[in-house]
Amino acid sequence: MMNSKIYGKLAVTNLKNNRKSYIPYILASAFSVMMYFTMDNLYRNRSLVEKGSPLAIMLSYAAAVILIFSIIFLFYINSFLIKRRKKELGIYNILGMGKGHLGKMLFLESVITTVASIIGGILAGILLGKLVYLILLKILHMGGKIEYRISLASIGMTTIFFGAIFILIFLYNLLQMKLSNPIELLRGGNTGEREPKTKWIMTIIGILCLAGGYSIALITKEPMAALGKFFIAVILVIIGTYALFMAGSIAFLKMLRNKKSYYYKTRHFTAVSGMIYRMKQNAVGLANICILSTMVLVMVSMTVSLYGGLNDVIVTRFPYEAQITSSGINQKEEGQIEEIIKNMTKKNHTVPTSQIRFHVGRFTTVYNNKTKKLDMMAAGDYSNSNAVDLVMIPLSDYNQTEGKNVKLKENEVLLYHRNHKRTHKKSDTEALKNKKVIQLNSISYKVVDELDRLAIAKADTTSFIDGWYVVVKDSSIITSYLKDIYENSNIYDGLKEYYGKIQYSYSFNLNGNRANRAKTEKSIQKQLQKKFANCSIESRELSRESFYELYGGFLFIGIFLGIIFLMATTLIIYYKQISEGYDDRERYQIMQKVGMSKKEVRQSIRSQVLLVFFLPLIMAVIHLAFAFKIITKLLSVLNLTNISLFFMYTVGTVAVFAVIYAIIYSITAREYYKILI
Repeated sequence: MMNSKIYGKLAVTNLKNNRKSYIPYILASAFSVMMYFTMDNLYRNRSLVEKGSPLAIMLSYAAAVILIFSIIFLFYINSFLIKRRKKELGIYNILGMGKGHLGKMLFLESVITTVASIIGGILAGILLGKLVYLILLKILHMGGKIEYRISLASIGMTTIFFGAIFILIFLYNLLQMKLSNPIELLRGGNTGEREPKTKWIMTIIGILCLAGGYSIALITKEPMAALGKFFIAVILVIIGTYALFMAGSIAFLKMLRNKKSYYYKTRHFTAVSGMIYRMKQNAVGLANICILSTMVLVMVSMTVSLYGGLNDVIVTRFPYEAQITSSGINQKEEGQIEEIIKNMTKKNHTVPTSQIRFHVGRFTTVYNNKTKKLDMMAAGDYSNSNAVDLVMIPLSDYNQTEGKNVKLKENEVLLYHRNHKRTHKKSDTEALKNKKVIQLNSISYKVVDELDRLAIAKADTTSFIDGWYVVVKDSSIITSYLKDIYENSNIYDGLKEYYGKIQYSYSFNLNGNRANRAKTEKSIQKQLQKKFANCSIESRELSRESFYELYGGFLFIGIFLGIIFLMATTLIIYYKQISEGYDDRERYQIMQKVGMSKKEVRQSIRSQVLLVFFLPLIMAVIHLAFAFKIITKLLSVLNLTNISLFFMYTVGTVAVFAVIYAIIYSITAREYYKILI
C-alpha cells in the first residue's frame, strides 16, 4: 500500500512540471472567480443599487452570465489539460499505480487548484473591488458619496458556486480516466490525426445558415422587429460559424491541396497538410475564438456608442427641454400650470422659449384590409403586431401652433403620418397615404389635406412609434371617441382614467446653464405634484440621472463581460498554441532530418500560425460588418439614431481589439516556436 504522503508530493510535482499549462489555468479560474464575486458584490450593495432598479437587474443578469460562461469556459480549458496529461497518467498506470491511486493524486491536484483559484479570486475581488466600484460611480456620474461594502453573502455564494464547478470538473476527469485503459491513456495526446473527410452537407448547411443570418441582418428595416429577429440571426450565424470552421475549412484546405501551383511550395505544403490532419480538433477552438471575438466587438461597440452618444440619446428622446402632460383638466388649471412655469423659471434664472401648447386624445389603431377602416383601441394596446398610434388633435390647437386659419366642415379631417425611426412594425397604415376618405370605427371622414409637417408631432415626446395624427373639427369629437373606446376597454383602471380623457401638453425649451435648468425642472415637478393628481413632467435634466444609470450600466457590464470574454479568447488561443506545439514538434523535427532548413521550417510555421490565428478575427469583423445595419436598428430603439457616431466607435473598437489580438498572437506564437525549435 502506497504511503499517503506520496500523493501530495506527486500532486505538487505534477503541477510544477506542468506549470506552463496549470499556471494559466489557475490564473484564469481565479480571474473568473474575481469577476463573479465583484459583480455579485456590487449587486448586493444596497447603498449603491436599489433592489428592482434597472441597474440591479443588469448586474444580476451579468453575474448569471459570468457564472454560466465560467462553467463552459473552465470545462473547455480543462479538456486541454486532461488531454496533455493522459500520456503521463498512462505511464503512472503502467508503472504500477492503480486507477484508485491516480484518482487520489488527481483529487489532491484539484484541491490545490480549487483552493488557489477561489481564495486568490476572492482576495483579488476584495482588493480590486473598490477600484471597480469607483469606476462604476464615475460612469454613473454619482460621485463618491456612496459607501463601498464587502458582502459576506457574496463571498459565500462565490465559494459555493465555484466549489461546485471544480468538483464537477474533478468528477469529469475521474470519469475520463476510469473509462480509459493504459494504452488509450498513452495515446490520448495523439488522437485526432486521421485525415478528416470532406463533409459537404455540413458545409452547405454552414453557408446557408450564415447567408440566412446575414440576410436577416440586412433586410430588417423596422427597429422593433429587429429585437426579435436579431437573436434568430445570432443563432444562425453561430451555427453557420461552427459548421464552416468544422467542415467548410476542411473543404477549403483540400481545394488548396488540389491547386498544385499553390500547394507544392515548401511553406504551403507543410502548413496545408498539417492543418488538414488536425482541423477536426482545431475547428471548434477556432469557431469559439471567432464567436467570442464577435461578442466582444458587438458588446463593446454598442455600449460605448450608447454612453458616448448619451447627449444625442437625450435630445432624441426629448426634442424639447421639457414636456408637461396632464389629463382631464380645465382651462383654469391649465392657467395654473403656466403660472407655475412662469414663476419657477424666473426664480431659478432660466427663460422658457419655443413654447407649444396642445390637446390630444390618444388611441391605438389597426388598419383593417377587409373593411378598409381603422379599428380603434385603447392607447398602448399593441396586442396586434400591426397596431400603431393614432392621436386626435382639435382644429383650434392646430391653427394656433401652425399659425394658420384652416376651417373644417363636419366629418372633415387633416392627416399627418409620423414615420418614426423607432416604428413598432411597418404596417398597413402605409395604405392610408393619399387616401381621400378614412373610416374611424363606423364614421367616415373626408381627408382635406395630408400634411407634410406638424409642430405638435415634433413636441409630442410621449409617442415613440409609427402612427397617425388626425386633426378634427373640435374637441367634442375626441371626447366622444374617448368615451366609446375606454369605457369598454379592459385596461388597468388607472390607465383608463388617465387616457380616457383629453390630455393637455405643454412643451418648452429653457435658456440657462445646466444647473439652473435642473433646478427649474425639479421645482416645477415639485409644484405640479402638490397641486395636480394627474400631471407629470418629462425633461432632459430630470431624466439625465436615470439615463446615466441605464446606459452607464450597459457600458460597465459591456466592458466587464468584454474583458472576461477577451480573457477566454486569450486562454483558448494560448492552450491551442501549446497543444499544437507539442503535436507539431515531432513532425517538424522529422522534416528537418529529411532536408528542410530551419528557415524553411520557420516560414512554414509562420504561414500556418498566421492563417489559423487571424482567420477567426477576420470572420468576426465580417460578422460585425453584416450585423452593423441591424445593430443600428436596435440602438434606435434605445434612442441612439446617430449612425456616424456608432460607426466611429465600432471602427475604434475593432482597431483596439485587433491590436490586443496581435499582442496575444506575438506572445503565444513565441511559446509555440519555443516548443518546436
